[in-house]
Amino acid sequence: MTVDWIALDWAADRQRVWAMQGGDVVSEAAHEGGLTVTPQGLISLVSDWLSDKPLPVIACGLLGPVSGTIPCAPLAEGAWSMDLGDPRVDLHVIPGLKQKTPVDMMQGDETRVAGFLALNKDWDGVLCLVGSETRWVHVSAGEVVSFQTFMTGAVLGALAAQTGLHQWLNSPDLEVAAFDAALSDAMAKPERILARLYSIHAEGVLDGLSQGQARGRILGGLIGAELAAARPFWLGQQLAVIGQGAMAQAYVDALAAQGAPATLADELRITRQGLQVAWRALST
Repeated sequence: MTVDWIALDWAADRQRVWAMQGGDVVSEAAHEGGLTVTPQGLISLVSDWLSDKPLPVIACGLLGPVSGTIPCAPLAEGAWSMDLGDPRVDLHVIPGLKQKTPVDMMQGDETRVAGFLALNKDWDGVLCLVGSETRWVHVSAGEVVSFQTFMTGAVLGALAAQTGLHQWLNSPDLEVAAFDAALSDAMAKPERILARLYSIHAEGVLDGLSQGQARGRILGGLIGAELAAARPFWLGQQLAVIGQGAMAQAYVDALAAQGAPATLADELRITRQGLQVAWRALST
């Protein structure tokens, strides 16, 4: 197996790594959960593909600085070289982007923006990047113009792990009608979201609310409150959602319910494409 380079996405809750031959994946691995950002931790992720010769590792996420100030191209500063003290690893880390007003930052999503634009030439509009945070990114003329981050995914995770809502959020069931009704209600009155969440808990305990109804109302309420706040981003814009699984599809469905159709792009493919853009820039 010939490996030309390694693509690495390092997030707070998981790390993903791909052994690449040009633009093709020849092997991959993932680590779920937090992993301390150390040279040893990084090398452990890529060690199966290392040899005696230095191998380029192109990384995005929490490994590097947040140094690019918008408006700018998503990979305006290229990739910074970092020394791990291991001659087998030639590490280059893509810097994150920051925004002065309102204060915000991204580490990793700048690479996904670059990957999406590489696959969609001359695309202008708003990207909704779904993960532990949801990030709305306005893109125009190949640059990130503005963005806003919402901790909806992290809040859902905390509710599922630490509150009485866990029994419904950890169920795969979701009633579409309950999701749609809660979405509409939250769009109209987003300030009521915290009261609504406890009401769902109480109704589940006292009235036997089904798992599908409860989960639909929780997700619909939280996403609706976010859409209400993010309306200046998505209203009247060309839209794409970058994510995976049911949560990304929920955002597509929620936007469609507001008359704002969005295409769905696979987050894994988009991430690898962005890392490939950075690798090719270093190779030229």
